[in-house]
Amino acid sequence: MAPKPPVKRRDSFFDNAKYLAIVLVAMGHAWEPLRGDSRAAAALYITVYTFHMPAFIVISGYFSRSFDASPGRLKRLVTGIAVPYVIFEVAYTFFKRWAGDDPTYPISLLDPWYLTWFLVALFVWRLTTPLWKVVRRPLPIALAIAVLASVSPDIGDDLDLQRVLQFLPFFVLGLCLKPEHFQIVRRREARILALPVFAAALLFAYWAAPRMNAAWFYRRDSAQELAAPGWSGAVMTLGMFGCSAVLVACFFAWVPGRRLWFTALGAGTLYGYLLHGFIAKGSRFWDWYELDWLHTPLGEITVTLGAATLITVLCTPPVQRLFRFAMEPDMEWAFKKDAQAVARGRGAHRR
Repeated sequence: MAPKPPVKRRDSFFDNAKYLAIVLVAMGHAWEPLRGDSRAAAALYITVYTFHMPAFIVISGYFSRSFDASPGRLKRLVTGIAVPYVIFEVAYTFFKRWAGDDPTYPISLLDPWYLTWFLVALFVWRLTTPLWKVVRRPLPIALAIAVLASVSPDIGDDLDLQRVLQFLPFFVLGLCLKPEHFQIVRRREARILALPVFAAALLFAYWAAPRMNAAWFYRRDSAQELAAPGWSGAVMTLGMFGCSAVLVACFFAWVPGRRLWFTALGAGTLYGYLLHGFIAKGSRFWDWYELDWLHTPLGEITVTLGAATLITVLCTPPVQRLFRFAMEPDMEWAFKKDAQAVARGRGAHRR
């Protein structure tokens, strides 16, 4: 009998990075209602929004390098991205009808609500991966597309294409990266340099908080839709890409490479991402932030720790097992059998 191929071990560094990034995503959502009363919260919000989703998208691009549109990978794209999108888009819609007291809110698979835009974007980005692997200058092309999107108010809301196109450069950047690039940012020198860079970013964010429209960081609107001149879309797209790339590198510099207590949770970050949206939106629907003490320093710390605890619990294996039917459904019944795989199986059986 032929020996079994060795089981491919997960890289602790990337699992740690995914977990820490998703914790920052949850914290950012928790800080949003606090920005009006706290300039410090607004500065933290802007800083984190500069790099948390870009970091997550860079990792997604890096692990999409092997996508080749083969039948097996297309099946996983459908079962792991497309089907969860449909399920959670419908679930979020019914949640909004009930918790948001909006019983007529329509189901629309073309208009992603809240967090589901990322699944649409990931589906589109991954499908285009073979194209990015054959063009000569993928990153400049992706940046040009993002710039054009930022000055195109007629794109509309269908499939959240503004976000798909404006976040595209980070996915393409991930496709272009190699293991040695991550080794560079994980050097001791990079970790030391990341400290003053982050400090400078926080100081700038503190200055910019009352002066800047945070909607630029969402990348869901064109410059004109943000009441800015069209040319500013190009400037902001390129400038924010540079700032985000620097802070993403600093973030990776601080991510530990060894196995820690939260490393295994990195495999469940998409669960935490989609599930915590019900609590994040529910906190607004149910007026939790109307409590005055939440807008004190102690309340802000409590909200931050609560968000980190919630997202951690939602990434755990028991939660993954409970919601695997929605996130990783077994849908062999929906696909034709791979003729080559069947033939190989028959050949092995005869031997």
